Amino acid sequence: MSESLDTTAVQKMLQSGQSGQAAAVIEAWHTANPPVVESLYLLAVARRYAGQPDAALTTLKQLNQLDPRFGRGHQEAGHTYLALRKTQQALDAFQRAVSLNDSLIASWRAIVSLCSKPEQAPLRQSALLQLERLKGLPPALLSVRNATAEGKLRKAEEICRHFLKQNPTHVEGMRLLADLGVRSDVLDDAEFLLDSALELEPDNHFARFDYMNVLYRRQKYALAMTQAETLLKADPDNVQYQTGYANQCVAIGRYDEALTIYANILKDFPNTAAIHLLRGHALKTVNRTDEAIAAYRDCYRCAPSYGDAYWSLANLKTYRFTGAEVSNMRRQEQSADVPIDDRIHFCFALGKHFEDNAEYEKSFAHYERGNDLRRDQLGFSADLLSSRLALQQEVVNRPLLQKFAGAGCPAPDPIFVVGLPRAGSTLLEQILASHSCVDGTQELPNIGALAFRLDGRRATRDKPLYPYCLADLSPQQLRVFGEQFIEDTRIHRGNAPFFIDKMPNNFRHLGLIHLILPNAKIIDARRDPLACCFSGFKQLFSSGQEFSYGLREIGQYYNDYLDLMAHWETVLPGKILRVQHEDLVADLEGQVRRMLDYCELPFEQACVDYHKTERSVRTPSSEQVRQPIFRDSLEAWKNYAPWLGPLTEILANRGG
Repeated sequence: MSESLDTTAVQKMLQSGQSGQAAAVIEAWHTANPPVVESLYLLAVARRYAGQPDAALTTLKQLNQLDPRFGRGHQEAGHTYLALRKTQQALDAFQRAVSLNDSLIASWRAIVSLCSKPEQAPLRQSALLQLERLKGLPPALLSVRNATAEGKLRKAEEICRHFLKQNPTHVEGMRLLADLGVRSDVLDDAEFLLDSALELEPDNHFARFDYMNVLYRRQKYALAMTQAETLLKADPDNVQYQTGYANQCVAIGRYDEALTIYANILKDFPNTAAIHLLRGHALKTVNRTDEAIAAYRDCYRCAPSYGDAYWSLANLKTYRFTGAEVSNMRRQEQSADVPIDDRIHFCFALGKHFEDNAEYEKSFAHYERGNDLRRDQLGFSADLLSSRLALQQEVVNRPLLQKFAGAGCPAPDPIFVVGLPRAGSTLLEQILASHSCVDGTQELPNIGALAFRLDGRRATRDKPLYPYCLADLSPQQLRVFGEQFIEDTRIHRGNAPFFIDKMPNNFRHLGLIHLILPNAKIIDARRDPLACCFSGFKQLFSSGQEFSYGLREIGQYYNDYLDLMAHWETVLPGKILRVQHEDLVADLEGQVRRMLDYCELPFEQACVDYHKTERSVRTPSSEQVRQPIFRDSLEAWKNYAPWLGPLTEILANRGG
């Protein structure tokens, strides 16, 4: 059994000038234990102190392979390059360090010292301002920032909460705790903290900017826009505020205004890759595909290692890469200097490229590598999620549903489209949203957020309260939850009497949906298991869908989905319409009529001609649903059959 390295003893040796002894202790520990981030970091420091900068850089390279986002490692590289009199490499390393951890005072000081040229004046000024801010922080909050940057969220929260008990009105402390809430998806707590902070300091623009972003994450777009307008009025020339305002415009559908702002920013700052990317996303959403392609290309021209630019091109589904683009992607994907998130984007983009060129073995290798890298980041447990889904079957049964018969909000407005991602839900939404009585929206988080609140905002691995707590709710509470859903989602709607919520994961909560909105319609978008699962496996999602980054994981999730849907169909007979994607492809008009009959809507030809409907679409299928229905993708998975053994095995073993 491995023992922890006594880092305190090693640090004391370094402080007392015993760098050689410190290095020897760490090296001896490495003979019995695999290197970890902290041991490699301390070894690099010891070797630099001992006058061995080349050996220190070798250690730092090993550290970077283990954790390329460890800010102190890049800071130590900066110190080591300075020892070698390589000032430009040192400056680059210090800048990389503060991009990962903006609380590294030593790095900011070094940047100030190294920026002596006139053209470096803006960077030097920015570093001086950040230094001034950091020096004004209490030591406890500086520790919170460092722990947060290094992913030690529990430690950061403990320090921050202890500090706020002693300093309950410290706005910066409230901001940091809110940031921890955002990182843990406890967005309601974050919103409350920032709202309270602004009551204490209404002119604190940092807190207001954070508040705007939290409101945006919670899809409270009207309130978020109010914050964006306040910030922009206070400082109209602030590019960060301009960008925030433009992002809110996108959120509420004011695309032309957003695109104008992005364009104006790029006139002054043409090499800002992130703005090119945001502009590309907005253009894609409004079906200006050629302009979106140009924007994504501008993005990678500014930053050749910006993997998201290439993935965004691939994610159009219709784009084909040039030879030069492929060469750069392969070079960047194989570089240890490229951040892991960018490498993941390159893997998925290359997977799509080789798929388009019928080089399926290469394609699968890249999809698999991208999935492996992403899965390693997430720490996802398929068994834990399976147990949570099984609880729904155990707890939300007929007696519970009958107990609350007649409760909830009677509004018939929502049409929930559920299932697995890549099962055809975007197509169903586009068809239904082509009807004059139905508004399309997006994948709304409200139901999942309600379930999270009912669970007491517990971590996934904690003992759950939900769905057990449903039995203890009152009919009045259920009605309020339903009314709140209708009200909170109103901003996404137009004037049609019905609207669609196509969050696929809502299938987990159909019992809750029925309790709070008993007259809502529920459509189960279903697709052939292998086609659906493999389509999910080769899709890099912007967030969530952790189950999709492994063949076994997504196969197990599909089986869990089938089991839970069978349960819902049993306890909610006649409430759910299943639409099989393959049936829709084979008989579009027949299935359209079937869906409209279920939704109690008259037939409209526009639903069959859905691809002619002009509306914004934000999901990965946005380009596909703007074309007539096609059959090409139905059996695309067969090209990968030789490598899908783990998936076919787990799908075949369902119930066995």
